[in-house]
Parts: sequence; C-alpha cells; structure tokens
Amino acid sequence: MKQLLKFLHQLGAIGVVGALAAHLVLVITIPKQSPAGYAAVRLGIEAISRWMLVPSLALVLVSGLLAIAAHRPFIEARWAWVKALLGLSMFEGTLIVVQGNATRVSELAQKAVTSGSDPALMAEALRSEWMGLWTIVALALANVVLGVWRPRLSRRTARGPGQLEGVGEEGRPLQSSVHDVEGR
Repeated sequence: MKQLLKFLHQLGAIGVVGALAAHLVLVITIPKQSPAGYAAVRLGIEAISRWMLVPSLALVLVSGLLAIAAHRPFIEARWAWVKALLGLSMFEGTLIVVQGNATRVSELAQKAVTSGSDPALMAEALRSEWMGLWTIVALALANVVLGVWRPRLSRRTARGPGQLEGVGEEGRPLQSSVHDVEGR
C-alpha cells in the first residue's frame, strides 16, 4: 500500500510540474498581436489547467494524506503536516487563482475576437494569473524540499545537568535509532 501511495504521489507531482511548466511557457509565448491566435492559446491554457493541473494536484493531495495515515512515522513527523498544509494551500490557490484566471482570461480572449474587450481588464487578469502561477510554483518547490530533506521541525528541549545529548529524562533516546548512531 505504501509503495502504491508513493507511486501515485510522484505521478501526480510529475503532472503538476508538467502542467505548471506548460502553463508558464504558453503564457510567456502567447501571440498578443492576433486576437484569434491569442484566444486559441488561452483555450489551450484553460484545458491544461482543467484536465492536467487540477486532477494531478488532487492526486498529490489525496495520495499524500493517505500516505500520512498509512505510515505511522509520517503521523508524528511535523514536516509531513507542514507539507500537507502547503498542499492544501496549493490546491486552494490553484482552484481560485490559476484555474479561475485561466477560465476568465479565456472568456475575455473570446470576447476580444468577437467584439473587442478592455485591454486594461485583460492586463490585470494576466498579471493576477502570472502572480498566482509563480506562487503555486513556489509552494510546489517548498513541498519538494520538505519531501526530500524531511527536516525534523521539532522544538529543542533544554538539557538538565547530567543529561546526555540525545537522551531523554528516562534515559530513552530522543528520536534516534541504532541506525542513526551507526551512520554518524
């Protein structure tokens, strides 16, 4: 079960990164001189967001939460819960900012082809989309960093006199194992 959840989590992460990269490339290279070309690319961006980004992010979020539930050490690891909160933030931001703006700008582009639209309104929507995309990219990067390095994120406790480093009050090791000691 853990292997399946890890596979699904990584597969979803690949989809998220690919969809974000495609979205960013299309926003950068969109033809602004041709309203019809612009509208066509905007429809592509909307399709990438709807059919690739949102489902991939949902897969990452669900598989990550199930992995936390299925693996006892993840339940106790603060980095896993920080990662889960960042994942929820990414999902909410993607739905509201990225997906919402992709749909709104696509509609504005279609109006521009048929009847013209306000360039200031289009510029504001693009600016909001751009900022939202980079925010989601930053959150995704933070999630990768947490998943790879898995920092302890624990509070340090003050040692009393005569207490050894890494040993609790009852003489039990603090979050370490024989393998940790041998690896040092």
